Amino acid sequence: MKKIISTTNAPAPIGPYSQAVQAGNFLFASGQVAINPESGELNIGTIEEETHQVMRNLKAVLLEAGLTFDNVVKSTIFLSDMGTFAQVNEIYGQYFTADFPARETVQVSVLPKNVNVEISVIAIVA
Repeated sequence: MKKIISTTNAPAPIGPYSQAVQAGNFLFASGQVAINPESGELNIGTIEEETHQVMRNLKAVLLEAGLTFDNVVKSTIFLSDMGTFAQVNEIYGQYFTADFPARETVQVSVLPKNVNVEISVIAIVA
C-alpha cells in the first residue's frame, strides 16, 4: 500500500508526480529544485542559495511525512556542472549530522527549468 505525501511548504509538482510516496517503511521523495514554495519563483542567485532552497524543500517534504534528514538512507544529486560539486557538497553536508546516507552525484546536460541542481532522497520510516 502506498501513501502520497504532499505539503504546501514545498513547491507543487511541475508534472504528473507526487512530492513523495511512502511505501511500507520507505519514503521516496521526488527530486526537488530551487523553487520557493511561497512565491513559486526560482531561487537561483548563486549555487549556494540554490542548494539551500533545494534542501529546504526536501526538509519540508520529510517533515510532512514526520521525518528528518536523519531518516534519509539514500540521495541522488544531479548537477548541470560538476564544477559546482564542492559548493553543493558543502551546503548539502550542513543538513546532515552523522550516519550520512549513501549517495551518488552525476552531471546531466539539462535539468527542469534550467536549474543547476536537483536532489532526491529515499528515507526510512522508523
